[in-house]
Amino acid sequence: MAAEWTPPAGALWIGTAHPFDLHEAYLCFRSPPFTAHPPARLSLTADSRYKLWVNGTFAGRGPARCYPAHQSVDTIDLDPFLVDGPNRLAVQVYQPGYSHFAYVHRGAAGLLAAVEVDGEPILLSDGRWRARRDPSFAAGVPRVSIYGTGVEKRDMAQADPWTDPAFDDGGWDPARPAARPGDAPWTGLTRRDVPFLLETIIRPQPIEFRRGPAVESTADPHLNLAAGWAASQAIPCEPAGPWMSLDLAAGQAFFALFDLGRDFTCQGRVIVDKAAGGEIVRLSYAETRRGGRLILSDPATYCQVRLTDETRLRPGAQTVEGFSLRGGRYLLLQIAAPTATTLRFRCEARLAAYPLVITRRPETADPELDRIITLCAETLQACLQETFVDGVWRESSQWLGDGLIQALTLDALSDDRRPVRRLLEMSVQGAYPDGMLPGVIPGDVHAYTIPRYGCLWVELLDFYQRAAGDDALVRALWPALGRLLGALQAHRVDGLLATPPGRRSFIDWAPNAAGEPHAVYNLHIVLALQRAAALADRLAQPEAAGWRADADDLQRRTAAVFSDGSGNWFDDPGRTTRSQLTHALAVLTGSARSSVRERLLDEIAARSLDPSDDHRPGDLVLASPFMHHYLFEALRQNGRGRQVVEIIRLRWGRWVRAGCPTAWENWNVDFPDGSQCHAFSAHPIYHLHQLNLTIHRPPTRSQTH
Repeated sequence: MAAEWTPPAGALWIGTAHPFDLHEAYLCFRSPPFTAHPPARLSLTADSRYKLWVNGTFAGRGPARCYPAHQSVDTIDLDPFLVDGPNRLAVQVYQPGYSHFAYVHRGAAGLLAAVEVDGEPILLSDGRWRARRDPSFAAGVPRVSIYGTGVEKRDMAQADPWTDPAFDDGGWDPARPAARPGDAPWTGLTRRDVPFLLETIIRPQPIEFRRGPAVESTADPHLNLAAGWAASQAIPCEPAGPWMSLDLAAGQAFFALFDLGRDFTCQGRVIVDKAAGGEIVRLSYAETRRGGRLILSDPATYCQVRLTDETRLRPGAQTVEGFSLRGGRYLLLQIAAPTATTLRFRCEARLAAYPLVITRRPETADPELDRIITLCAETLQACLQETFVDGVWRESSQWLGDGLIQALTLDALSDDRRPVRRLLEMSVQGAYPDGMLPGVIPGDVHAYTIPRYGCLWVELLDFYQRAAGDDALVRALWPALGRLLGALQAHRVDGLLATPPGRRSFIDWAPNAAGEPHAVYNLHIVLALQRAAALADRLAQPEAAGWRADADDLQRRTAAVFSDGSGNWFDDPGRTTRSQLTHALAVLTGSARSSVRERLLDEIAARSLDPSDDHRPGDLVLASPFMHHYLFEALRQNGRGRQVVEIIRLRWGRWVRAGCPTAWENWNVDFPDGSQCHAFSAHPIYHLHQLNLTIHRPPTRSQTH
């Protein structure tokens, strides 16, 4: 488990003077001056996120995602930033005031810090620090999506150089003691056990310029940008030199679209000179172009995505850069002029990436398969932050179920299992009293608690023990495993297992039967019990026999309801649909009779090798890219590796042939806010790695005659 941290005596959680500075609050903290010499180390955490400057130089951001009761503490080397004489820390803390899909809110905001030299504390967070709320950020903003925090709306006329060490903070309030270490809600402190993201700044190349009217018809920056973009006209895209000069009449807007090449965790930056004041700068993030047309998200759709931040300029020179890292492939800049303006600017992008060291990578003699491997590797790398996320655009969330697929994909590239370990631990930290695990890690997203994702956690624990040999962690999580398996078996309908009331049932995006009890849910719990029993055998735990008996009993009940006398398997008791996923789980669990297993595998392979994605009534339901993992497992374990390769070539190869750099979340993402970069679709690299084949390019027609 992550190492605990005990702060030096006297360190306090500190906040601003008003304890209810919570809603969309950007809080500024300045330390008293201190002198230090190497080696100097800063231990720092904040709820919910911070950015740090040391002597005016940006030094990093954090903390790693965590539950407040297990607050993650960063250790930062101050040596590169120290000066002779007084030093200053400046820390900005963002508190949205609500939980979302990456952070958990417990009605408090705060900062905890300690600087130590040679292990001795020389600076602690306490009442000697100065604090205030940043007046340049607006509090009345909508969320960027249902998954994330707020849109950033800022007025540079209200900003000052408060991060500079010489800034006079005499008018600020003393920091307010908010809690002692160990007090609620931050009852536990643990050392960060995953690496920091590496941040680099690049000059992205523009691919399109436009001019048009400055549409300002609503209070929503995203809607105004989208309307202005639609009403604008393309102009020559010929940037010259490091600066671009811009002349705009009153009521006009300029747009520049940049392509980063693939999705990144990123942030746009605009360096502006000679602004008149009052100009509006908007930075938006998008992921998709169709037919050469940029797709800007529509906040009226389900995900309510409005990834557009807005800044009003002050006169003169300034840098526009928000607090939060965003994500996407395309960066769209808008400069709108309420009055005539002549300014110059340059656009940059801050990219943040997990420092993944690739130590292995499947390679074949087939150029197309190698391009598919690259596509999968790029997808995974795009979706690594402190741990895994499903995609950096739209939600940037760690779904528990996705973690298994992402961990397997990572295993095809590296022995770095820190994100896997982190996910396993956080899942248990967020467990419900009945033992069920949360659907989003970390999160208070109770409406998205998906019990079936607990089955994937069991598979992840089993994989981690086999791959890492970390029996100590598995034993520490063992009680949680038992409670989870009990919770999964607690709710029954007609003798079969079903999703408990208040939990979310999720089978697949495919058009399987949606009612319960469902074959997929029951078969997946059979698989989880079987994997848990095998794990218990390896660790000589006494639960093995009981879990195996539970699996056998549930297997008999499931086969009696969902399969007929001919060995056909159905998704529901009414036998309205038959699906690849049910077939695959029936094979993987040994529930399908041996006499029909090959026929089921034939049907699985034939449906995936049919290039049509459309479902025809009566046909086997095609699984999503996500659930193709189980199809590949069933095929591989039964000697059908060649079919796995051909399915990958057909279905993932379509994205390569279309020039896509990353794998999509579904076969078709034309639905609102569909994503073209999702890590759970990158698992073919794992299956190719497991096959360990020398795969040769198939002969052309001319070579076969």
